[in-house]
Amino acid sequence: MYRPQPRLTRASGAAAASLLVVASLGCANGSSAAQNQEAPTPSSMEEKASYAIGFNLGRTLHNDEIPAAIEQIAQGLRDGFADAEPKVTEADMAAAMQELQQVAQAALQERLSASGAKNREEGAAFLASNSGRDAVVTLPSGLQYEVLTTGTGPKPSSTDVVRVHYRGTTLDGLEFDSSYERGQPAVFPLNRVISGWTEGLQLMPVGSKWKLFVPSALGYGSNAPPGAKFGPDSVLVFEVELLAIEEQ
Repeated sequence: MYRPQPRLTRASGAAAASLLVVASLGCANGSSAAQNQEAPTPSSMEEKASYAIGFNLGRTLHNDEIPAAIEQIAQGLRDGFADAEPKVTEADMAAAMQELQQVAQAALQERLSASGAKNREEGAAFLASNSGRDAVVTLPSGLQYEVLTTGTGPKPSSTDVVRVHYRGTTLDGLEFDSSYERGQPAVFPLNRVISGWTEGLQLMPVGSKWKLFVPSALGYGSNAPPGAKFGPDSVLVFEVELLAIEEQ
């Protein structure tokens, strides 16, 4: 899905911008499928591809709660496809799209804000409970770790390039990333990943396997990477196996 590199992927407006581009470019195609929902089941390649465009973009409008008038979308699609004279001036269309973008962005921010508040509350409760376990060490930064296996090799510095196997999960156990699943360890500079990893891995001797409990502030904060299976302000759990410090 992605590598744990929040310093490279933090982008508070990226998801919203992407959504709005899809909405502005795809409205007409997406809702025409709804207009033709009584049409026969698509059979040819052209029909299936056309339906796929409409269905996917229509679902995007629905899932992201973008307001749209289905009949007008269908009319706009027909006029545009026929290269007909538009029923609305270019200036009015541009102004309407700008207003739609603002509405969609406001709705997105509201959903992210509510999700973040819920995740912060659940994360704080989890970390407070987890800190009471004998096997868990809580550092001054708030990072928590549990030693699963202790290695005998050297410990990396923040500027070292390391090779690791890892598995990332949410607090409810949903796996969102895994080098084990890809069948190949990850290699990266230790100062180019989330700060929870930078701090935690410097304490691990090579050959160790630890479980890191990463507070939101040491992970992705309010900006989950695009396409992530976790929301803003999430506490994340990583099982990390430090395989080697790479030669530079």
